[in-house]
Amino acid sequence: MTRNVFVIGLGLIGGSVALALQKAPHTKVFGYDYHEQTRQLASTLQVVHEVVEDPAEFAKEADVIIFGTPVNNTLDFMEQLKTWNLKKSVIITDTGSTKAQIMEKALELREMGITFIGGHPMAGSHKSGISAAKPYLLENAYYMLTPNEGEEIEKLAALDSLLKFTLGKMVVVDAKAHDHMTAVVSHFPHIIAASLVHQLNFEKKAYPMTSSLAAGGFRDITRIASSNPALWRDITIQNRKELVGQLDTWLNEMGRVRDILDAGDAKAVEAYFSEARDVRDKLPVANGALYMPYDLYVDIPDYPGIISEVTGYLAEDNISITNIRIVETRVDIFGILVISFQTNDDRERAAKCIEHKANFETYIS
Repeated sequence: MTRNVFVIGLGLIGGSVALALQKAPHTKVFGYDYHEQTRQLASTLQVVHEVVEDPAEFAKEADVIIFGTPVNNTLDFMEQLKTWNLKKSVIITDTGSTKAQIMEKALELREMGITFIGGHPMAGSHKSGISAAKPYLLENAYYMLTPNEGEEIEKLAALDSLLKFTLGKMVVVDAKAHDHMTAVVSHFPHIIAASLVHQLNFEKKAYPMTSSLAAGGFRDITRIASSNPALWRDITIQNRKELVGQLDTWLNEMGRVRDILDAGDAKAVEAYFSEARDVRDKLPVANGALYMPYDLYVDIPDYPGIISEVTGYLAEDNISITNIRIVETRVDIFGILVISFQTNDDRERAAKCIEHKANFETYIS
């Protein structure tokens, strides 16, 4: 018997989920997107087996419905679900970055006998839209499921077994715990990155050359400030209570740092950086809610043809790269050439390749 999976919202995440689930046996993946051009691309790129024009009409055929839409849009669809003709056995989930509001709405659906289990694949890319969707985007990324208390174990197990074909690491957590943790590691860092850019913009009025010096570490720290403003507007508003708490904690920490600096205690300053380094270095290597390319820093000499030489070695070993850039300012940067890879395995292979064939030092940040 064929299982019909219906993905509504075919952007980067929705499209990637759809592609990945095509690997599931006895499964046919259907898709819908509000934008006609996206629907056409979904068909051309074979992101889904079949494109749907009327989501409400097709929903009655679906065994699993996955919302790949922004949270606000998902909430709207959840309200519409109340009037849709659905199978009694249908399982509905989403891919949103915040879960508390979604799961509160899910309680209304439960009263009508509709199963909704929240989901959040913690993966991303520097690109957006259906053209950037990849079947392996979620591989090794945490895929969080946030069922309401008392959810049927059989329904949760069925969804888990399907979503495992994304090759994500399936984890079940409480919705509020999810929002707190993602505030710490995903949402709040966006605020910090944006604030640093605002500070740079203020400083360059008096010191115009500051922008020219903003390379290396500054660009790495603030990279996520280039993310979609509308998307992060919605995320921060939806998770604002958690973020206000994080901001209060941050301000307290900055007060502590200010006191350490004001005292001029060299040992305390070194200890502060040392502790941060040790904690950071022990972080597990895994995909997270932020898009983190697998960067390899290569300390290369400066002579004509060196970049083509390095990329030639990688090509010989069939190692694909996603990006390459030259770091002109070496402050706090280990290596002047930064090469990005799609997977950690590719990065590790590249490091061995370069060290073996060119004897250049490499560093993984």
